Amino acid sequence: MPAELHIVGLQSNLHWRDPSANLAHFDVLLSALESDRCDVVVLPEMFTTGFSWPPLEHPEAPDNTLDWMQGWADKLDAAIVGSVACHDHTGMPRNRCWFVPPSNEGSPTHYDKRHLFTLAGEHDHFKAGEDRVELEFRGFRILLQVCYDLRFPVFVRNNRDVPYDLAIYVANWPETRSAAWRTLLQARAIENQCFVIGLNRSGTDGNGHHYAGDSLIANFAGNLLADAGGKGQPANLKAVLSREEMTAFRRKLPFLSDADAHQG
Repeated sequence: MPAELHIVGLQSNLHWRDPSANLAHFDVLLSALESDRCDVVVLPEMFTTGFSWPPLEHPEAPDNTLDWMQGWADKLDAAIVGSVACHDHTGMPRNRCWFVPPSNEGSPTHYDKRHLFTLAGEHDHFKAGEDRVELEFRGFRILLQVCYDLRFPVFVRNNRDVPYDLAIYVANWPETRSAAWRTLLQARAIENQCFVIGLNRSGTDGNGHHYAGDSLIANFAGNLLADAGGKGQPANLKAVLSREEMTAFRRKLPFLSDADAHQG
């Protein structure tokens, strides 16, 4: 199994409720990665619309965002991750995070956001997910999460017997709560002894909410491997995650074995 995972996060402004414009924008950003080695490329929460509702598409529709993600996964030989406001196969609205690997490495996996942001009324427009989703990719066990999930550590408590190695948070997390965002991302890394990437958007949305960005990648000790800072501007994050270093750290400090059992 590979000992390293090359991860890229594309912090970006988003066009308000304009999927075509957003996909064209990310086409440009992803094209710039074609000469780079990358294993996982992470996009923000609701990267086709910004944090809004109702959903504009069905995942099964022709020429949908999932097809677009698959095309780029195959072209870059990397998994593409990001959430989309969509309807599921039963017609229920979901804030759905997709993990789309290259076609020769499996099928897309999705996680439906468990903790809907009641402060903004998200729970009135989407159905919450029920299951925690972990997957295997290129030698790493990966947990998928979306934005507000970050505030709920019990749901993401690592399994001491078969722990995950990387938690991916995609978000539209506003500037007013940036301190909480940064602190909680590092806390999730420390308490679960795993790598964490928090990939936020930047700019201002159609409701006037400003996003400072503050996307970051932390290692298993909470140390920052990449940091976009809070400038509110687009940024690319890149880091190489070493599974060997993480495993050695867990052996030296076996805190997971003393942790409470995972309840999710």
